[in-house]
Amino acid sequence: MTDALPARRLLLVHAHPDDETVGTGATMAHYAAAGAHVTLVTCTLGEEGEIHLPQLAQLEASQADQLGGYRLVELERACAALGVTDHRFLGGAGHYRDSGMMGLATNKHPRAFWQADLDEAAALLVAIMREVRPQVMVTYDENGFYGHPDHIQSHRVAMRAAELAGADGPEKIYFTAMPRSVLLDGMEAFRELDDNPFADAQTVDDLPFGHPNEEIAAQIDGTDYYERKVAAMRAHASQIAGNSWLYAMAGDFGGEFMGVEYYTLAKGARGPGGGPWGWENDLFSGLALGSSESVETAAR
Repeated sequence: MTDALPARRLLLVHAHPDDETVGTGATMAHYAAAGAHVTLVTCTLGEEGEIHLPQLAQLEASQADQLGGYRLVELERACAALGVTDHRFLGGAGHYRDSGMMGLATNKHPRAFWQADLDEAAALLVAIMREVRPQVMVTYDENGFYGHPDHIQSHRVAMRAAELAGADGPEKIYFTAMPRSVLLDGMEAFRELDDNPFADAQTVDDLPFGHPNEEIAAQIDGTDYYERKVAAMRAHASQIAGNSWLYAMAGDFGGEFMGVEYYTLAKGARGPGGGPWGWENDLFSGLALGSSESVETAAR
């Protein structure tokens, strides 16, 4: 059938449920509230995740192996909190399995996303691109932001799909990022948090992420929506403990920490920006956008 899509169309490709919220939740809420069409593609159900709710302990992969189904519902609730109505799993829910952390035996599971044929997985994403025709795509850099195999594979699949989609693919591609200046400003508070996974880091050089300010292309200010991001985090209760350092940072710094997200630009021309570094404040900056576009879409 023929549907009219909004003039601005944003596609995000993430590895597991909760990645979308922690890394890009404020951005998603910001654009959804502004009337853009926000499409989230999640590549796995996150079956190998660590469970932070004791009552769900038996859902883990080594027991009932039902965590993926639970996280599917958590993701639905998180998307509702962010105002995102278009969410899909790559190939359908359960098509690819969470690979677990790098080097584990779970990387070799036959359905592990890490084992996915690149062109086959990319073709699944190309079909979505041709349906929604995003001008902008967000995913991870070649290291998956911090080295998880499913994040690295998400990067590979997204970039291959953008190549195969041709004119139906995004004009601009961004990778999630964190400026070194922001890390420096928050390093002391970050290091003192009890369950901070990078508590052993003494300097920003010890962290597996961080970019010089001159490499950052965009800063999206979603501080008006940071409470939606926090609500989406709470929807992912199996993965984000109630006493998580993320909530501690949210309590200490509020929207300043939770509501501002940063990106490097991997494809496309950098648009007008501002501030000392000329960072864009809109991922669609510099694009020629018309009115709503009518596209042929299959009924879902």
